This record gives sequence, C-alpha cells and structure tokens, in this order.
Amino acid sequence: MHFVTSNLPLFLAALVSGLMLAWPIFRKLFVNFPEIDTVEAINLINHQDAAVLDVREHHEYASGHLPNARHIPSGKVSERMDEIEKLKGKPLLVYCRSGARSSSVCVLLSKKGFGKVYNLRGGILSWEGAKLPVEK
Repeated sequence: MHFVTSNLPLFLAALVSGLMLAWPIFRKLFVNFPEIDTVEAINLINHQDAAVLDVREHHEYASGHLPNARHIPSGKVSERMDEIEKLKGKPLLVYCRSGARSSSVCVLLSKKGFGKVYNLRGGILSWEGAKLPVEK
C-alpha cells in the first residue's frame, strides 16, 4: 500500500492504460448489436436484402461508398430518424470509415428499437481492403 500512495500518478496511469486495453473486450458485454466482417456483410445484403447506411461526412461519402448506401451523417441521425424508421423491418448494415462512428449509431438505433442492426467491422477501410466495389 505504501508503494501505491507514494507512486499514485504512476499507479493511476497504469490503471487507466490497463482499462483502455481491456475496453474492447468489455465493450462486447454492453453492446446489443453484432459487428460483422465484409463476407458477412455481403451475405446480409445479397440474401437478406439489408439496407446500407453510411454515417460518414458528405466529403467522405462523395469519395466513395458502398453500392446503394443511404447517406445520413452520424451527427444528423437523430434529427433524420423518420427516414431510418422506414427501414425498421429490414436488416440494417451501418458503416463509417473505420467502425467507431457507426458503432455509436448502432447503439442509438438499438435503443430506438431496431432489432436487426449490424456494424461493419473496420468500416469502409475493410471493404476497400477486401477489394469490394464502391460507388462515387
């Protein structure tokens, strides 16, 4: 205990870094939507007629997006919820650049009662990395 009290800043820094490293593991306990890879996303789109929602900013969307993706920036999702409500019965694949913003949107949509929400793991970066088509 003496070590902890005499090295409190060092101890707190170690504790915070440990929590940051462990967060991805614990986050899965708190989210109620799946993260899927590109192969699963293709199957979802082709076999379950999933709608695709791009939550990136306008300039990102213009630089290339998944085919037939609807565009609603993550900051506008709440105010444009009426547009998304029309998709409630369908599976909904949400993506951004890397998966972080879309994860937040998936949390929001899950809280709003969307039962079939999927986050594209790795976002459009993983899609392009798999050499899958994008539209401009």
